Amino acid sequence: MPAPAREWITVPVPGKDKRQWQVDVTFLASSYRCIFGQGCQGVLTEPAPELVHGCCSYGAHASDKKDKAKVEKLARRLTDDEWQFRRIGAKKGVWAKVGRDEWRTRLHEDACIFLNRTGFPAGPGCALHLHALNRGLHFSETKPTVCWQLPLRAVEREEEDGSITTVLTEFSRDGWGEGGEEFAWWCTEAREAFTAHEPVYKSMETELRAMLGDAVYEEVAKYLDARLASGSAPLPHPAEVPVVLGRTRARRPVS
Repeated sequence: MPAPAREWITVPVPGKDKRQWQVDVTFLASSYRCIFGQGCQGVLTEPAPELVHGCCSYGAHASDKKDKAKVEKLARRLTDDEWQFRRIGAKKGVWAKVGRDEWRTRLHEDACIFLNRTGFPAGPGCALHLHALNRGLHFSETKPTVCWQLPLRAVEREEEDGSITTVLTEFSRDGWGEGGEEFAWWCTEAREAFTAHEPVYKSMETELRAMLGDAVYEEVAKYLDARLASGSAPLPHPAEVPVVLGRTRARRPVS
């Protein structure tokens, strides 16, 4: 029987008997890092690193009304130096309705309206992210929830006993729905994105604390600190495992 591809730990939420987190420690112990503009090939059906779209080609869905309102408020604070399409956003709005009570950031020129393109004086990238950098804020305070969490993903699951388990893992192709299978490239599958000098649970501490809460994060960090210090790291992420090709069988000569 083959070994599992990942390791998980389960951490109860303090004070709440019927809630717990199931955490993918294989991903959190990995060396993943975002390589936007540094080899990221985008999420189109063909590699397109020259566009520097990253994962912004299709816009971002609002997680709820609060998320939608936060982005609208931040959009009004952006300057022309921070946002290439500020005037268009101010005129048309930054959200497009895509279903009942479902909103996605407006698309402009085949990508999210907040995405500054190549040739913009401040460089390509998210205007909301740039605003955070300019104000000394963490980008989780300015970007849509799905954007600042990526590539982390939390999905709730109701158990037979009525308890709720929230699974924290990486945002893989299935997180995008059927369209994810059409991507020519996705970062959490790509070896070139696993080059960080510290594991995800440290490099994304701010995001993880916001998602898990401080108490659960501390338990996860303590567990991983001990595992790494002991030399018994969790199973490596599939993208970190080099593919070793065996010898091929010699072809018999045709008589």
